[in-house]
Amino acid sequence: MSQTDKMIARKEGHVGYLIFNNPERHNAVSLDMWAAATDILRDFGKDENVRVVVVTGAGEKAFISGADISRFGDERANEKAIAHYNTTVEAAYGAMEQLPKPTIAMIRGYCMGGGLGFALGCDMRICSDNSRFALPAAKLGLGYSFGGIKRFVDTVGPSFTKEIFFTARQFDAAEALAMGLVNRVLAGPQLEPYVKDYAATIANNAPLTVNGTKFIVGEVLKDPAERDLKRCAEVVERCFKSADYQEGRKAFMEKRKPEFTGS
Repeated sequence: MSQTDKMIARKEGHVGYLIFNNPERHNAVSLDMWAAATDILRDFGKDENVRVVVVTGAGEKAFISGADISRFGDERANEKAIAHYNTTVEAAYGAMEQLPKPTIAMIRGYCMGGGLGFALGCDMRICSDNSRFALPAAKLGLGYSFGGIKRFVDTVGPSFTKEIFFTARQFDAAEALAMGLVNRVLAGPQLEPYVKDYAATIANNAPLTVNGTKFIVGEVLKDPAERDLKRCAEVVERCFKSADYQEGRKAFMEKRKPEFTGS
């Protein structure tokens, strides 16, 4: 595992927490933080006890405010360093998108630049009513990759994607909800307990059904020629052959809460 005190991994029951821990810089992310995020996500992916992953930022002021510009002199000093930086960041994005388990971004305060892109890699985004969102590439003269822009188009559609990128302005929580950028908006004090309960609700459901649904939704979003329909059928069949399917039906008949094991 990459070592840095700027990232925290915590497991509570069936929920894994990935926490960006740089509050004095509004959780701006450095190279070693991206590397650690990749390691943490891969660990969560391999841990069968972790059924849901929540991503958040430490403190009350920010989810992730973007890249830590104060580190650019070291981390982007030349073309080789820039290439290494970009590869490291894409590995973290890839680890998030490829995680087969449900992911929730718990957002409070600033969610900017690469932080917003990373949040879009999560399955759901739940924010506090004081959250602010922006992609300021056009104010910095930065180019944005096909994959990065596709995340926005897949989430909010082409028109809102253009608005976000063309204006480079900040959007408040109400605007983000209207665009479909976030799923829910909560008052600040309600955010954490709500997300904990939300994650527990998902974690208590049948993992094969939940993870299978995530996989199939991912296939739906692909071009038809690239879809793995055989695998889609296999994940459905696995659900019906599982002990959890038997447990779900039995619990329903006995009017009790099912206890799913993911098998």
